[in-house]
Amino acid sequence: MRRSGWNLLLLVPFLMLVTPWLNFDQPRLLGLPFFYWSQFAFVPIGVVCVAVVFRMTRDDTTPPAPGTPGGVDELDEGAQR
Repeated sequence: MRRSGWNLLLLVPFLMLVTPWLNFDQPRLLGLPFFYWSQFAFVPIGVVCVAVVFRMTRDDTTPPAPGTPGGVDELDEGAQR
């Protein structure tokens, strides 16, 4: 398991679970109280947060160093050259 500061961004979607912070009637958007439309707004915000963390913490593939053996297919005895 790798640790990264980017993983802290995954805490942002959990803010929608703190309902006392969002339990208001005003401002209304399209007739919906603030509580409901803010919950809907957190869905794409959560998706963006997860996507950013995924992109920033994934391992980049590096080419093998010269002279090192290749992958399994290259080491197979029956491989076509």
